[in-house]
Amino acid sequence: MSGLQGKVVIVTGGSGGLGVATAACLAREGASVVLTGRDGEEGEKAAAEVGGVFLRHDVTSEDGWRSVVEATVDRHGRLDGLVNNAGIDTWSLIEHETLEKFEQVMKVNLTGVFLGLKAVVGPMRRAGGGSIVNIGSATGLSGHPMTAGYGVSKWGARGLTKMAAVEFGRYRIRVNSVHPGLMYTPMTAARGVQPGEGKFPPSPLGRVGLPAEVGEAVAFLISDAATYTTGADICVDGGWTAGEAGLMQHAPAPDDLD
Repeated sequence: MSGLQGKVVIVTGGSGGLGVATAACLAREGASVVLTGRDGEEGEKAAAEVGGVFLRHDVTSEDGWRSVVEATVDRHGRLDGLVNNAGIDTWSLIEHETLEKFEQVMKVNLTGVFLGLKAVVGPMRRAGGGSIVNIGSATGLSGHPMTAGYGVSKWGARGLTKMAAVEFGRYRIRVNSVHPGLMYTPMTAARGVQPGEGKFPPSPLGRVGLPAEVGEAVAFLISDAATYTTGADICVDGGWTAGEAGLMQHAPAPDDLD
């Protein structure tokens, strides 16, 4: 992939899962990656793995954002990209969700994105442009049960993406969303999610996704290969949001079509 060599990119939620996979894709193509997160031990391991640096970071803190951005610019002299990946989830019906948990998820997943957009626009403008990718979710594209606060936060972040794309375009700063479907990560594995063909019938491709598949999409959007792409929703979900693949169980088998 062209257009990532020498770029400086911050990846939040960089201690594991999608964050590490995304950072690895960016670094492999020549970007200098700054991973951020709350887990210092795992974050340092991840940074060493991808050849980047790690900074402790609470995405709900405006001062925290200011410190991370300043440290990045001080170290590298510029800032070209941001991946707003940090997030927490919920697994509850609306009537069972507590207000405390709902507000916590909104603070990390939505307020954190808002603060990130505010913090990076100035340095990117001074650098002559940049690219921001907000990690959304299939739950931010349609209604999914049991995702109360999480789904709402992703709908909100998607809206912020559109607004920022319109406002930041005059500075040559692009803002896009990547929406993963069900992914195989340590978090989902703990809930019984399994990789492999045939393990996820709701997806037309019949399987859950891998973190690197999200990372590749993000790397494209950060790169100069996507210079005319902004305000877009990129689904990396195996076709899950395209339609109900489970209905295909009633379709004729391929051998019966001849």
